[in-house]
Amino acid sequence: MKIRLPFCLIVACLILTGTLHAQDAQLLTIKDAVEIALKNNYNIKLSQNNAAIAKNNVTPGAAGMLPKVTGQFTSSNSIQNTTQTRSDNTVNVINNANNTGTNYGANLNWTIFDGFNMFASYKGLKERNALGQVLLRDTVQATLANVLASYYDLVNQNELLNSLKGAMAISHLQLRYANDKFKVGRVSKLDVLNAEVNYNTDTASYITQRQQYKTSQIRLNQILIRDLQTDFKVADTIVVDQKLVLGDILNQAQGQNPAILASQINQRLAEISFKQIQSTRYPQVNVNSGYTVSNNKTPAGFAQVQKTNGISYGLTATINIFDGFNQWRRERNAKLQMNNAGINYDQTKLSINSQVSTLYVGYLTGLDLIKLGQSNVTIAKRNLDISLEKYKIGNITPLEIREAQRNYLDAQAKFFSAQYQSKIAEITLKQITATVDIQ
Repeated sequence: MKIRLPFCLIVACLILTGTLHAQDAQLLTIKDAVEIALKNNYNIKLSQNNAAIAKNNVTPGAAGMLPKVTGQFTSSNSIQNTTQTRSDNTVNVINNANNTGTNYGANLNWTIFDGFNMFASYKGLKERNALGQVLLRDTVQATLANVLASYYDLVNQNELLNSLKGAMAISHLQLRYANDKFKVGRVSKLDVLNAEVNYNTDTASYITQRQQYKTSQIRLNQILIRDLQTDFKVADTIVVDQKLVLGDILNQAQGQNPAILASQINQRLAEISFKQIQSTRYPQVNVNSGYTVSNNKTPAGFAQVQKTNGISYGLTATINIFDGFNQWRRERNAKLQMNNAGINYDQTKLSINSQVSTLYVGYLTGLDLIKLGQSNVTIAKRNLDISLEKYKIGNITPLEIREAQRNYLDAQAKFFSAQYQSKIAEITLKQITATVDIQ
C-alpha cells in the first residue's frame, strides 16, 4: 500500500491539474471559431485576391475594344565634317557641323473590327470573373466545413474524455470496495490487485485520450491561424440537423454546387474560345492617326533649318487567306474542347449526385444509430449501477462488474461516434450544396 498510495496521488494530481486547466480555458463557440477562420485563413485570403484580379480584368480595354494612344519623343544629334563639290567645281568645306533633330507627337491605333473577337473576349472576362467568385465561395465553404468538422471532432473527443474520467471514478470505487472487503477478509488479495490493474488501465486510457484531444486542439488552432498552444474549451453536445431531405439536396446541388457551376462556366468558356478562333476568318480593320512635330537643323543641307508639324491618318485591313490549314485545325480542336467540357459537366453532375446519395444513406443510418445508441447508453448505465450495488454486497464477481463497465463505455463510444459521423455527413452534404452554416 505504501507503493500504491503515491501512484494514486500522482494520478489524482494529474487529473486535477487537467481539470483546473480546462476550467481556466476560455470557451470557444462554433460561431467564434468560424469568425476567426474567415478572418485569418490563408486559403480564403488567396481566393479573395484571385477573385479581385478576375474582377479587375473585366474592362473593355482588356478585351481590346478601346483605342491605344502612345506618345513619342526622339532627339538626334551629330557633328560632321562635310566637303561639297558643286556643279561649277567650287568646293565648300564645312567642319564640325552640328546636326540636330527633334521629333515628338502622339499616335492613335484602334482596331475597329476583328471578326467579333473583342466581344467574345469581353464575355470571356466576365465568365472568368464569375468563375473566380464561384471558387471563392467554394474556398469559404470548404474552410467552414473544415472548421466545423474539426470543432465537432473535439466535442466528440471531449465527450469520450469525460466518459473515460467517469470510468476511472468507477474503477476507483471498485478498488475502494475491494480494499474494504479485503480488510474484513471477504475477498483475497488477488481481487484487490485485479481492481488496481483495472484502475490503472482506465487511467492509461484517459491519459491517452487526453493527449489525442490536445493534438486535435493544436490542429484546430492551425486551421484558425493562431497560436498553436492556445487552450480553449468546446461545447459539450453535438446537435445534428434531422430535417435534410434528399430531393431538396439534389436540387440545390444542381444550382449551387461549386463544381457543377464551375463546369457550366468552363462550358461557356470553351464556346467563347471557339468563337475567338473563328474570328480570325474575318478581316481585321485598324484605323491609325497621329500628330507629329519635327525640328531639324542641318548646316550642310539644302535647307539648314526645317520645321514641320501636322496630322497623319490611315486605315489598315488584313485578312488571312491561307495559313497552312492551321485555321481549320484550331477550329476542329476547339470543337473537341467544347465536347470535352460538356462531358466533364455531365460527369461532374453524376459524381455529385452519387456523392450526395451515398452521404445521405450514411446520414440516415447515423440518425438511426443515434436513437439506438442513446437507448443503449441508458440501459448500460442502469445495468452498471445495479452491478455496482451487487458488487458492493458481494453478489457478483469482479469480472462481471468489469464487463458491465466495459459495456457502458462501449455504448457511450458508439453513441458519440454515431453523433459525430452523422454531423460530418450533414456538414458534407451542406458543403456540396454551398449551404454550410454555423447552426
